Amino acid sequence: MTYYDKNTVKLSHEHMRCHIEKGNIVIDATAGRGRDTLFLSELVGEDGHVYAFDIQEEAIESTKALMEENGKHNYTLILDSHVNMREHVKNAKAVVFNLGFLPGGDHSIFSHGDTSIKAIEAALDIIDEDGFVSVCVYHGGDTGFEERDTVLDYLEKLDQKKYTVMLQSFHNRQGYPPLFVIIEKNR
Repeated sequence: MTYYDKNTVKLSHEHMRCHIEKGNIVIDATAGRGRDTLFLSELVGEDGHVYAFDIQEEAIESTKALMEENGKHNYTLILDSHVNMREHVKNAKAVVFNLGFLPGGDHSIFSHGDTSIKAIEAALDIIDEDGFVSVCVYHGGDTGFEERDTVLDYLEKLDQKKYTVMLQSFHNRQGYPPLFVIIEKNR
């Protein structure tokens, strides 16, 4: 495998493709424009289910339109913070995060380190024993550095006997390329 033609989303999708199966229940913790919700819907198939969260009605409407356009029915859209995912879903094979702001949306509305940690904690409670949490950390600009540092500090301190945390970055790419994190429960 080569990496020159990869980006964080492609790495995330490759990991999902290898670990998510037909019939799984999964969570898109940050629905955004719905691209991951659609991708997850295709992976789990008609016997599986995707729960997608977002705090912005614009994101929920955008995701709904994309899902309808593609004839998908195996999903539930939830207008609520990902911090509250335990109130809506009891268990899942995977929880997927894209931290930052809604693409093409209001950049004054963005995820924050403290709430992202609470949401990651909720995700770790929900994932199955063989499940995982995927986090794409979009940092840079005026908003992302605090969240990146807070989340990475938290992840570094997770109990290594309970979890394995893998961080990937494109270290020599210009600007602030997103970071890709996978958290797996140790068996």
